[in-house]
Amino acid sequence: MKIVIIGNGIAGTNAARFIRKNSDHEILMISSESEYPYSRTALMYVYMGHMKWEHTKLYEDNFWQKNRISILKDRVIKIEPDHKKIYVQSGNEIRYDKLILATGSKSNFFGWPGQDLNGVQGLYHLQDLESMESRTVDGIQRAVIVGGGLIGIEMAEMFHSRKIPVSFLVREHSFWSNILPAEESEMINRHIRIQGIDLRLGEELKEIKGENKVECVIAKSEQIIDCQFVGITVGVSPNIEFVKNSEIETAIGILVNNYLETNVVDVYAIGDCAELRTPNAGRRNIEAIWYTGRIMGQTVASTICGNKKTYDPGIWFNSAKFFDIEYQVYGYVPTKDEKTESLYWEHKNGLHSIRLVYNKETEKILGFNLMGVRYRHEVCEKWIKDETKLEKVIENLSLANFDPEFFNEYESEICHMYNQRFNKILQLKKTRNLDSALQFLNS
Repeated sequence: MKIVIIGNGIAGTNAARFIRKNSDHEILMISSESEYPYSRTALMYVYMGHMKWEHTKLYEDNFWQKNRISILKDRVIKIEPDHKKIYVQSGNEIRYDKLILATGSKSNFFGWPGQDLNGVQGLYHLQDLESMESRTVDGIQRAVIVGGGLIGIEMAEMFHSRKIPVSFLVREHSFWSNILPAEESEMINRHIRIQGIDLRLGEELKEIKGENKVECVIAKSEQIIDCQFVGITVGVSPNIEFVKNSEIETAIGILVNNYLETNVVDVYAIGDCAELRTPNAGRRNIEAIWYTGRIMGQTVASTICGNKKTYDPGIWFNSAKFFDIEYQVYGYVPTKDEKTESLYWEHKNGLHSIRLVYNKETEKILGFNLMGVRYRHEVCEKWIKDETKLEKVIENLSLANFDPEFFNEYESEICHMYNQRFNKILQLKKTRNLDSALQFLNS
């Protein structure tokens, strides 16, 4: 049986790996972006000089031949599911028995005047990094970044590392306020500005001006900002243009059931391009997150190899970095929900915070939001899955702490805050070491 995978991101790569691990099927992975799979999240570190391009590759180049996974660098332009054929830009047609669509995302553009000028781009693909590097070499006195998400702050840090001034236009009145609770959002506002970034909250792009290349932007407030580069980071959307001309059903993404099957037999979709018809409770139809792509790849591989599995993303988690502040979230952390309460602690230096979210009536733990503090994923996940009461979590909170040995511990301050709020005399158990955590996880 021949399996063709279109896309070599984490979803497509994981599908190929696990199909090979569980079968002798013929595997072909196609991508127009890069010959070999790489870590997309590492692109920023290449620009910043912390890594070289070859360091971003997921495996050594000979891994693919050794595991009999064929690689083709080409662009797919058409699919004919009725004939089980795809056509690539080089003119070849390729037959398949099973087809996995793992085409990822593309940067959103919303039709601004001047968005096609040289020097206007997103940051998602390898080609975006190469273009950004080329523009930098040509000379950038100031960059303007439009959009307040994770890609936007990555781009701001990239320019900051090259000492290029940045104006950051964020439509919301606080950074990432649709995701972060108010206190954490304000922390990031302060931190961005401390880095010297010209953060303009409540501001939008109106127009980009220039002759062939960017010369300035006009904001919605009518302010003019001279610049030579405009980074468009207003989110991403599924990269599915060539799929829309086929029989495969699409909405925003490629529609799939909980087995990641499309409406066409023997065609699957995984990763950023897949849109679940019936997602799990509390989850979105499309989740452009690294770990969900990884799980989808493994899930579809199991199904293709004869062990049909439903896709289960598990407890929500995510991680990122806002300049010097690491961010982790586990479980349910709403910006506002009348059924929940939070125990929120923030260090006086404004660089560390811990938020425990719990059900107001039952006091069952629902989520953890961490800034500048690392907690063990498995420990937090177990507490959420087990519907552990807040008091027990507080008492054993040191189990979760994953910071290096000589870092400060803040769990005693959380315990003190809990005792004050609930008029308790709870004592924190000092059980931070790894052995205690492993024993807890196996209990």
